[in-house]
Amino acid sequence: MNDAFDRRLFLQGAVSLSTLVALGLPAAAFADEGALTFGPAEPFSFDILIERAKKLASEAYVPPERPAPEITSRLTYEELGKIKFKTDDALWANGPEPFPVTFFHLGTFFQKKVAINVVDGKNASEIIYRKSTFDMPADSPAQAMPDGVGFAGFRFQESRTGKLDWKKNDWVAFLGASYFRSIGELFQYGLSARGIVVNAADPNPPHQEEFPDFKEFWLEPVPNSTDQVKVYALLDGPSVSGAFSFLMTRDKAVLMDIDAHIYTRNDINRLGLTPLTSMYWFSETAKPTAIDWRPEVHDSDGLAMWTGGGEHIWRPLNDVPATTTSSFADSNPRGFGLLQRDRIFDHYLDGVMYDRRPSLWVEPLAPFGDGAVQLIEIPTNDEIHDNVVAMWVPKDPVKGGQEFQLKYRLHWAADEPFPTNLARCVATRLGNGGHPGTQRPIGLRKFVIEFLGDSLKDLPFGVKPEPVITVSRGELSYIFTEAVPDGVNGHWRAQFDLQVTGPEPVEMRCFLKLGDKVLSETWLYQYHPF
Repeated sequence: MNDAFDRRLFLQGAVSLSTLVALGLPAAAFADEGALTFGPAEPFSFDILIERAKKLASEAYVPPERPAPEITSRLTYEELGKIKFKTDDALWANGPEPFPVTFFHLGTFFQKKVAINVVDGKNASEIIYRKSTFDMPADSPAQAMPDGVGFAGFRFQESRTGKLDWKKNDWVAFLGASYFRSIGELFQYGLSARGIVVNAADPNPPHQEEFPDFKEFWLEPVPNSTDQVKVYALLDGPSVSGAFSFLMTRDKAVLMDIDAHIYTRNDINRLGLTPLTSMYWFSETAKPTAIDWRPEVHDSDGLAMWTGGGEHIWRPLNDVPATTTSSFADSNPRGFGLLQRDRIFDHYLDGVMYDRRPSLWVEPLAPFGDGAVQLIEIPTNDEIHDNVVAMWVPKDPVKGGQEFQLKYRLHWAADEPFPTNLARCVATRLGNGGHPGTQRPIGLRKFVIEFLGDSLKDLPFGVKPEPVITVSRGELSYIFTEAVPDGVNGHWRAQFDLQVTGPEPVEMRCFLKLGDKVLSETWLYQYHPF
């Protein structure tokens, strides 16, 4: 876009095609592909986008336009549910790109204009919003929406030549702030990723959390490809701007190769890179009595990490009593992710398919340097809230005027892409400590950690793996391991009791070994005494 055209669309917001012509842009500048209308072609490349993001960071922040607020404020969740983009009018509905694109309408929860462009060679043209491309009731408040106001976001439908009906199935969506998500290999949406996190759950005022926006997108076909699409995004927020490139592959798992150039306007107390956002309410670990009829409710049940030193770590998630940040220092991690390991339907029992929610793994494609994987857990009393964030946080303080370049791959899959050969933790269970038939001591908590894997299958008869357990405070007792009596070879559990006083959290660590040989990944847990 040139600057004049950019100002008209972003600062004036609600402009019709006739207004654009009146402002001096010739009608011939708007190309049609079916029902879609396009703005004039402007030069575009990722290098141009990088320079634009860099320039933005040197200027005062201008919030995104919120066009027609008197209309979007009336487009509630219920009203938006009645508005559907016409799939016959989708971008690339007839090719050449295999994945048609449909668009989200502005509304109460998504009031900021998002500009969406199509790349053709060295140029790009904006797709102009027209309400005629949406099905909506005759009495919908959106009937008064003027043309040219932009969209809330977009999604890629399944392939036109695939087995699924592309008009009814999509596989990736960008909607709201810098959020995006994919269905992964199990065909079910769940957790989300974000472009960036700024001061999330920061305990040090005045550092308020910011939600930078992907304010503009460019969609580019991948020549001669049947399984890839390319997306570019311009990010902007009060303290940061950025240029992002996404090469997305629709395979068994969904892969996203991301190239990000991030520029800071201001000092940032907690800068979260490659962030993942999920929901955890309760699982078999700990559940208040009769809080819900279902056995488990969560999009993810743990944080997995593969450290730069090669250690595989599993940290089950918590519904914490207060917002908690856990930091796991590392140098050049090999990867981390929020996973849904429990894939048994009977452990959930409802119809929203928590057993099929994707796991999401971050694989660095260039070294991350020194820093920490940080896990933020926020209390919740319902499944409607995303209350878990995992992200990479650089070690050094972040000052205004800095640049960060990141290359990483997101794996939206059923499991982590590089699983360890060691036994993995498959369940964490808590109960009252002590022995059956005896008075249970107050404050004594029993922990049962289940491990499953080939490394535990061929132990000699009568030989038990040794649990190696450390805790940050408290006294351990009644420590032992045993095979789980379910007939599954290689399924063992470690048990121990912990006596602790006071409400402060207890950091815990456990793995199994035999002699000098490590048999399992490392289980970490943060116990909050009841």
